[in-house]
Amino acid sequence: MVLINFNFFKRIYSIFTVLILTMVNAQITFKIIILPENTNQNSKIFLASNLNNWNPNDNLFEFKKDTEGYFKLTIPAPSQKIEYKITQGNWETAEDHPNRILEIPDSSTIIELEIQNWSTQTKKEHTATSNVKILSENFNIPQLNTTRKIWIYLPPDYETSGKRYPVAYMQDGQNLFDDFTSFSGEWSVDETMNEIFAEAKQSAIIIGIDNGGDKRLAEYSPWNNKKYKTQGKGDLYIEFLTKTLKPYIDRNYRTQKQPSKTLIIGSSMGGLISLYASVKYPGTFGKVGIFSPAFWFVSRDLNKYLNLNKNNLKHSKFYFVAGKNEDETMVPEIKSVQSELLKKSVSKDNIVIKIDEDGTHSENYWKRELKQALLWLTK
Repeated sequence: MVLINFNFFKRIYSIFTVLILTMVNAQITFKIIILPENTNQNSKIFLASNLNNWNPNDNLFEFKKDTEGYFKLTIPAPSQKIEYKITQGNWETAEDHPNRILEIPDSSTIIELEIQNWSTQTKKEHTATSNVKILSENFNIPQLNTTRKIWIYLPPDYETSGKRYPVAYMQDGQNLFDDFTSFSGEWSVDETMNEIFAEAKQSAIIIGIDNGGDKRLAEYSPWNNKKYKTQGKGDLYIEFLTKTLKPYIDRNYRTQKQPSKTLIIGSSMGGLISLYASVKYPGTFGKVGIFSPAFWFVSRDLNKYLNLNKNNLKHSKFYFVAGKNEDETMVPEIKSVQSELLKKSVSKDNIVIKIDEDGTHSENYWKRELKQALLWLTK
């Protein structure tokens, strides 16, 4: 007869339950123990990271003062490495420190932070080259019942050649050409295109569409996100590009209209919406540049959409760029998207994935990688 020690099993069960609850309920508390002397007493302090699309003033990630006067923020422990920075609500006055990295903790933990200096806002200069113009300060977007600033870059020989050119539609127009309007540094698209023209004799018209500020997440996502209380308006935004903006550009400029000569490019959320546009309208956008994509924002919806989509992507081309340490999920999600694209008869030769050890979620990184991407995409 076998005797069962129920007390032993109860003890094991209790220990197991505690371990599970600990893992499920693990939290990270960020505690700022040193602030610069010039910190305003009324300053609001935020955590901007890969967890919130690098939003510098996200109310869900705002530090609060405790009874001892320390700024603290407690969040659930995520399933991915955190890359983050501390801000005062904008990037101009964020901490003067490289991005911080936090590995996934095994249990609840307190991270003590020392902020030695805040960045000092320097006077920005206009840096756009002479072949960049403002197409419109208030271009009508009937699909979203709003207007938006549109930029246009014309190749150096546009006025003299009589040629027709490929066209690239790029998201976040504020950050493409002019440091004065940029979020945290420009991509230098105009200087890069001028270099490509001089060195490789390749050229293209570039259209930059400003993002909608606080509407950016909604306009660059085709699906809702409950966590960020975002109602996805990406389909309406892409309809604007496809049915309003592109026809206008084709009527008024010497363009090559075919999908093989029409590019769409973006980073982060802009990378997400650019991929979506190329899959939904392959007869419009035949080539796509996807930099550090925020697929995590709607990964389940995106994978389902790619799996069910019946459009012919056989001739489409995709160029992915990402840094290894940007986000734990980024590279696996890019690989997952690649797998779905291959199932749609996209040739392996039509997909480039460039993963860099030192890549960061920043305009500076995307600027560095832009030339190589454009050389491949504009061939």
